[in-house]
Amino acid sequence: MLEIKREIASVRRCQPFAAAVAVALAAGASVADARAAGGQAQVEAADAEVADRLPMDEVIYFALPDRVENGDPTNDKGGGAGGHLDHGHEPTMKGFYHGGDLAGLTRRLDYVAKLGATAIWLGPIYRNKPVQGPQGAESAGYHGYWITDFLAVDPHFGTDEDMAAFVEAAHARGMKVYLDIITNHTADVIAYRECHDPDYAGEDRPVDGCPYRGKGPYPFSTRGGVDGAAINPGFMGDGPPFQTPENFSKLRRADAAYTPYVPTGEETAKNPGWLNDPVYYHNRGDTNWQGESVTYGDFAGLDDLATEHPDVVSGMIDIYKAWITKFRIDGFRIDTAKHVNPEFWQAFVPAILEHAESLGIRHFYVFGEAYHEEPAYLARHTRVDGFPAVLDFGFQRAVKRVVAEGEPALRLDEFFAIDDLYAEGAAAQAPVFIGNHDMGRFARFVRDAKPGVSDAEALAKVRLAHAMMFFLRGAPVIYYGDEQGFVGDGWDQDAREDMFPSRVASYNDNDLLGSDASTAASNFDTTHPLFREIRRMSDAIKAHPALRRGRQVTRLAEADGGAFAASRLDPSGAGELLVAFNASDAPRALTVEVDYRSTRWRAAIGNCPRRSTAAGAIELALPAWGYAVCASNEWNAER
Repeated sequence: MLEIKREIASVRRCQPFAAAVAVALAAGASVADARAAGGQAQVEAADAEVADRLPMDEVIYFALPDRVENGDPTNDKGGGAGGHLDHGHEPTMKGFYHGGDLAGLTRRLDYVAKLGATAIWLGPIYRNKPVQGPQGAESAGYHGYWITDFLAVDPHFGTDEDMAAFVEAAHARGMKVYLDIITNHTADVIAYRECHDPDYAGEDRPVDGCPYRGKGPYPFSTRGGVDGAAINPGFMGDGPPFQTPENFSKLRRADAAYTPYVPTGEETAKNPGWLNDPVYYHNRGDTNWQGESVTYGDFAGLDDLATEHPDVVSGMIDIYKAWITKFRIDGFRIDTAKHVNPEFWQAFVPAILEHAESLGIRHFYVFGEAYHEEPAYLARHTRVDGFPAVLDFGFQRAVKRVVAEGEPALRLDEFFAIDDLYAEGAAAQAPVFIGNHDMGRFARFVRDAKPGVSDAEALAKVRLAHAMMFFLRGAPVIYYGDEQGFVGDGWDQDAREDMFPSRVASYNDNDLLGSDASTAASNFDTTHPLFREIRRMSDAIKAHPALRRGRQVTRLAEADGGAFAASRLDPSGAGELLVAFNASDAPRALTVEVDYRSTRWRAAIGNCPRRSTAAGAIELALPAWGYAVCASNEWNAER
């Protein structure tokens, strides 16, 4: 009954048809039935309001399901037997499943909504290989990136019904759901005789690992090198213009570089079934992260799909269309995008957008993960690959350099000056972030850059970095736990703490920012100073369209100091929002250029003067590590 009351309270806050929905829920109806009971016209009106939000209108909360809340302890082992090296569940070890699931995340949606998030980016929830890795260095697929079944929810996280309930509950709160997807690789199932078969004694057995074997020394036309036996007669290679079904029908053997095989017992490990055929993989050994191997090599041993193959292209499109159809997902974050050939994306992205549109899902958000810090490389993926947006690693680097490492604010202006390289609109809707599950948390960057930094200064810098993320161009992405002062010990597993009581010693000994709590306790404190500040930022960008959609104009970027200011121009042409930041350890008095039509001001956040000092100039006083958001009067169109 408590869950029903929570659902009723949430729907009353978020939907205009709340009364009918609440009655239906109290009577035991599902969320979907309750929504239907609210009246089809009202449901459609509410859904249309959400659907009309553009990608840059969203405040995104990124969460790994395994690390938020354990709503159903009966699925902790994913239905597996044996020990943790079999089923993957071991809550005392940072690289294994801890028990978080979709039921738990659904239970915490009110918390996420109260933070101000309007969309939730859900880490991969597909069935994974529970455990993989060499003996003594095993870890589990708790993160979701080692997929075996692309069409099913991993049993550690729940069922398809749990997924449907999660999406419905998010939508009932006016929140969109973005699903993390993978097309580049599957779990590590395929092995190579030369590297992995203990009985193989050939002269070409590598001394260590499975080094990458390129397409020049090991062409598709011969076995084991240019002097090997002829194979695949008539195949013209896998590049354009030969990425056709006719050409690939002649690619019958996948052993040009290595001899792939599927270990006994794993012949049907993957779903859909076509994924079990090695001909659909590159089979060229491990990437060395350079050149050709970036798109053809196995990513840390994971089976690298031959995304040039027309069957792989159509197969992946069908897989992810099915998720949209089944659960009415609102967007995809695409993992390892830079490790896939551009022609794949040129087919995949339009097909996905068209499918979503055909289902009435407007503004379906597709953004790729291309782990580059140089914005020119990121921009290339929007122009060549056709991504509407990419995760903005360049923004993260610029903010880190200025706020955490003390470089001049000019670094921000240098970064934003490259926005013109992006495809039209791609920079404006880029998801911006300051830390994540791969690189680590911003609080750790602050402490690493200044060992011994006081908690007060570290907290102020983390707050300032969030303000830049919210008020400069792009859609802000909150990394789960940052709002509770999580710090982490580094990157990857060290930055993936539990929000429910953790049993990982290396997590629990961390000194969190802004509170005396530790990760050994539950961390959903809505009075935490970072939670309250992020909520205030969320409210501000919802109240002011210019902070979401407004064109950004740099007004001040110090070459020898930490002051940065920019105007966000109202999309309707009615005024400006001035956002100013002081990334230094002393208060600053700043004189900043503004539009000459902006004569009167009011504070959206922080301290702002009531009037401009002179036409085209405003004076601001910012505390150390402080910021302000000032809203101007409506402009006189005749001036």
